[in-house]
Amino acid sequence: MEKRAVITVVGRDSVGIIAQISTELSKNLVNILDITQSVLQDLFVMIMLVDMSKCDLRFTDFVEAMVDKGEEMGVKIHVMHEDIFNSMHRI
Repeated sequence: MEKRAVITVVGRDSVGIIAQISTELSKNLVNILDITQSVLQDLFVMIMLVDMSKCDLRFTDFVEAMVDKGEEMGVKIHVMHEDIFNSMHRI
């Protein structure tokens, strides 16, 4: 059974953002199901849908690890469980 989350990344564009984030996800056994990214002038924006069903970390620990990674990289990373995301965007 999939346990999915939505991850957003926003910050100044620089070389290796996708590589560093995907490496961090891989280390935690998180699979990228879908990804979109765009660069608006020098602003980098990425949204990912990920499967966390094999991740060994508790969800809150994973969120904290990703926020820390974002701070290390100089970008803002936000992780939201898919159920919460869907509830927030239900009409």
